[in-house]
Amino acid sequence: MSEGTFTKIGESAERMYGPRALLVCGFASAEQKVVMELLDAMEMTDIPVIFAGDADTEKCIGELLMLPGQTGRNTECDIARAVVMSGITEGELQKILSSYKTTGLPRPLWAALTPLSEKWDLSALLSELQKERAEMAKRNR
Repeated sequence: MSEGTFTKIGESAERMYGPRALLVCGFASAEQKVVMELLDAMEMTDIPVIFAGDADTEKCIGELLMLPGQTGRNTECDIARAVVMSGITEGELQKILSSYKTTGLPRPLWAALTPLSEKWDLSALLSELQKERAEMAKRNR
């Protein structure tokens, strides 16, 4: 499944691939509230946020990103903490990444939707993101 490559993200106003949405995985209810407050503070409430849970692990990423905003909110789960960004601009992505650091929440796995990853099920994407994080940690030692 590791056919993707890393691409440096700029700050362009052009929208990235996919429907405009965030897929947020593995966050407790209280943390979900913090994510929503962060988007509100950044004036990005127009971005639908879908909260994936344990019951969503076999669903296709592209399918999950088409769900209505707030789907899955306040549902507790045990899956890996991750945020999949879709259809936002590079500038918005940069703003989300830098602002997230101020929340005090644990670092999630981050991903931008690609034509390849949108066809994967959530468990496959989370597994791939965990492998990528481990590989990057190994490189940085």
